[in-house]
Amino acid sequence: MKKVLLICLLFAGTAAMAQKDDAAKYAALITQKALKEKLTIVASAEMEGRETAMPGQKKAAAYIESEFKKFGLKPGNGDSYQQVYPVYRDSISDKQLVVNGQKFTWDKDYSFILQLTTNNNFTFNNIVFAGYGIVDSASKTNDYAGLDVKGKIVLVLDGGMPAPNPNVRVRRGVNPTAVKVNAAKANGAVGILIVSQTFPKKTMLKGGLYVKLPSTFVVATVSDEVASALLGKSPKVAFAQLKEIPKGNYTAQLNLVAGITTEHLESSNVIGILPGTDKKDEYVFMTGHYDHLGKNATGIFYGADDDGSGTVTVLQMAEAFSAAAKKGKKPRRTIVFMTVSGEEKGLWGSEYYADHPIYPIEKTSVDLNTDMIGRVDTERKTEDSLNYIYVIGHDKLSSDLPIINEGVNNKYTHLVLDYKFDDPEDKNSIYYRSDHYNFAKKGIPILFFYDGMLLADYHKQTDTVDKINFELMEKRARMIFHTGWVMANRDDMLKRDTPLNMPATR
Repeated sequence: MKKVLLICLLFAGTAAMAQKDDAAKYAALITQKALKEKLTIVASAEMEGRETAMPGQKKAAAYIESEFKKFGLKPGNGDSYQQVYPVYRDSISDKQLVVNGQKFTWDKDYSFILQLTTNNNFTFNNIVFAGYGIVDSASKTNDYAGLDVKGKIVLVLDGGMPAPNPNVRVRRGVNPTAVKVNAAKANGAVGILIVSQTFPKKTMLKGGLYVKLPSTFVVATVSDEVASALLGKSPKVAFAQLKEIPKGNYTAQLNLVAGITTEHLESSNVIGILPGTDKKDEYVFMTGHYDHLGKNATGIFYGADDDGSGTVTVLQMAEAFSAAAKKGKKPRRTIVFMTVSGEEKGLWGSEYYADHPIYPIEKTSVDLNTDMIGRVDTERKTEDSLNYIYVIGHDKLSSDLPIINEGVNNKYTHLVLDYKFDDPEDKNSIYYRSDHYNFAKKGIPILFFYDGMLLADYHKQTDTVDKINFELMEKRARMIFHTGWVMANRDDMLKRDTPLNMPATR
């Protein structure tokens, strides 16, 4: 009897050990070879740099979708694997700027910022000069104080921005021109002319991509000669002297014509799901952006590390989780594998998802975002440079995050988890610069995994597959897989119990 009991106990212990090692068994499917095979496709010349809304991005989306289907994932958006969102691009068909009967020349004296301008044919008898056109509460600057600009065109000078506010982070996609435009709009102006020192210049008659159609508004840069005419100064006043001219209303007849043709394009997020079991109505997201910078006359921006590495990590984790499910090891929660586009343009794809969620925000336990995990940070000079990863978000939103992530790392992968970019004083503002941020804004706990590469080949045509350290990438990807495994199978969703200790953003 004792012998039978001992055998039973040994069997039970072996079974428990086997159960414990299921995660390791399927993590082993994330190999250097598999990662390299997929990355060689994603970061190939055929993908043309994967620029959002361009043919290369659509080729990459089709490849990712085909992989999700091959793994047996279900479509993540109804019966579709893609969540399509609109993208726009403008071209100019008519242009004119006349002051007091004097016709000025395109590129020599003025140009429109197309993605901020709509079709307009204006005639004004006065304009308002608003200095640098800045409203900034931190520096107590308000160039619009005492000015009535409602329904008028505002003339402002380029530059003059106050020193950055350490308590406010500027997120990707926001620039000084946008700050000036937003201030003019907030005060009721219908257009803004920004005096620039860069004329003459060569501008494109076709604008860049954007995702939000502008309201009726005109944004143009103009030369100091145009500014002088509008301010009644003859002969021309140089840019440096324009700063001395008082703010206020100036009489001048301005005729402004902007003939804009808007091209309607599309981009997409690619989404595959692995349905859960008893907690299938709760969700664990695994994300990475598959877009990059496209190509130009000098060549292709391959984006092998940024973010081909994250894209294929999501694919490889999807393959490993799917293989486990086929052997009866399904996750308790539904895992959503989502590769997004538009990250390089301003986190467009993830923002679109966050504003148009397919799965309930309140039932989304976590987003594990992977953006650049294939390289070694060239600025990292410590002995652990071949065995580290930067983890962002560990001390924000949920106290469960570091416990789980550090636990699996201590058990399986033994990487150095570096939290330096979680510092609220981080000058690079990394917390705001990838797609996890749009989940965090909604209160969803996040972890962002990153190799720290900001120099070397970052955003250059030399970010190629041959630069990837696949041994280190494999280790990092397995750690993320293990983190996701625990989060998908634990009894409770992650707690949302930790205040966000980061500066505000605009």
